[in-house]
Amino acid sequence: MLTLPDIEAAAGRLQGQVLRTPCVESRTLSELTGARVFLKFENLQFTASFKERGACNKLAQLTESERRRGVIAMSAGNHAQGVAYHAQRLGLRAVIVMPRFTPGVKIERTRGFGAEVVLHGDTLEEARAHAMQLAEREQLVLVHPYDDEAIVAGQGTAALEMLADVPELDTLVVSVGGGGLIAGMAVAAKALKPRIQVVGVQTLRFPNMYNAIKQASLPQGLSTIAEGIAVGTPGRVPRQIIERHVDDIVLVDEGDIEQAIVMLLEIEKTLVEGAGAAGLAAMLKDPARFAGRTVGLVLGGGNIDPLLLAAIIERGMVRAGRLARIRVSARDVPGSLARITATVAEAGANVNEVHHQRAFTMLAAQNVDIELVIQTRGPAHIEAVLQALRTSGFQADRQ
Repeated sequence: MLTLPDIEAAAGRLQGQVLRTPCVESRTLSELTGARVFLKFENLQFTASFKERGACNKLAQLTESERRRGVIAMSAGNHAQGVAYHAQRLGLRAVIVMPRFTPGVKIERTRGFGAEVVLHGDTLEEARAHAMQLAEREQLVLVHPYDDEAIVAGQGTAALEMLADVPELDTLVVSVGGGGLIAGMAVAAKALKPRIQVVGVQTLRFPNMYNAIKQASLPQGLSTIAEGIAVGTPGRVPRQIIERHVDDIVLVDEGDIEQAIVMLLEIEKTLVEGAGAAGLAAMLKDPARFAGRTVGLVLGGGNIDPLLLAAIIERGMVRAGRLARIRVSARDVPGSLARITATVAEAGANVNEVHHQRAFTMLAAQNVDIELVIQTRGPAHIEAVLQALRTSGFQADRQ
């Protein structure tokens, strides 16, 4: 079983090789959640993820014979980049097997670090099986993303830094995929501060560690915006540690994660991928659970597909009432649209999209439904716009 000296030894190996990222308080998030919230900015690592820690610790301990053979890893992206970068730094051959659904930004960055990228399968499990076959066939050293004590020890160094910077932390909220990060952090944190609470967070679509620990049988989904923690089978090594040291595992849904991504972007001006935002998502979903506590969150990674980010931001604006779709019924005569848009403008909103609906409507043939997508200041402003349209003689409703 992994111990604190193992993690402290890993910290020594990592010194000067990975960034000692800041862990600072977010006053705004603290006000919103009712807890003192400290953020560990692992998205500032060179490869934009905590995964560098485990990869560096593992590669630093390879024998000379293993270095000559080269390494292979399977990953949805962040572990891949960590292994590729540190293998390049150490002059090792690196082969990375990635599922076909992996965001393009992660694939290209991995290739940019000199790794040979093999796209195989639609899931991490299929990629893992293929990586095992290649490892045996080409005599490569397998660098597992989470089921390896050297990897777990490397990830645990994040907790050493957090407790050194903020000794008063009494709760750690950590995203869980295969379990390497939370396992390493739990070993370190419980050894340094036995009464600290360690809470894991999984997405409802991939609750596999939750099922394993709680003897539940929740179904597994097909995809999630938190692809970094979309793991089909929890790690054996992390699971043993989690059963012993982690206090609880909670579940969040896609909307919770999307909200957390947008809030971190708006409030902290920091870009965090779905897996890295899961901890904040848990706090936003159940603030009463963490109220009054001093909580440390790991912003685990910042590698997110730009198109996915754009969609998340837009959906976040809809949820916040800053983007709304309204339907206005009017006579289909010249000038009607001009009057409608003028009324919206006078109410202080901006028109993003306009669509005339003549065929698919129950209105009289001489009337038209006009769908508008408008930018507003929030829900109250939407109602003010609708009221202004009604006052001007139009029938207006929110879609």
